Amino acid sequence: MNFIILLLPLLAIFLMFRSQKKRQSQMQTMQSALQPGSGVRTIGGMYALVKAVNDETIELEVAPGVVAHYTKGAIAAVLEPLEYDAIINGRPAEDESEEDAVEAVEGTDADEKPLSLSKDEAKAGAEAPESK
Repeated sequence: MNFIILLLPLLAIFLMFRSQKKRQSQMQTMQSALQPGSGVRTIGGMYALVKAVNDETIELEVAPGVVAHYTKGAIAAVLEPLEYDAIINGRPAEDESEEDAVEAVEGTDADEKPLSLSKDEAKAGAEAPESK
């Protein structure tokens, strides 16, 4: 019985160290895969393109023509090119089917008056309410 009480904490410590070592090796593999032109997400949630990879730092283009230096540990994920493009530029237009666009147009009511923020039209509408 005493042996089990002693064994359980040792097993828990072993599993914690093992999972941490596994995470560290995944992070090291990801950092070694960094190449100029790759899209990345930082631990702060910023998306950027890799411009250069140095020994300890990485140069990220955070906006066109704006390059910032980060440590390699600041990179949370290396993104696939299509995933990065979809996040930065939005959903590609070719993914939308033409049927969805036709349904959206047909779903609008032709008698519906467009919303106007003009004060003159608002006053005219308030003074003469329609009776049905």
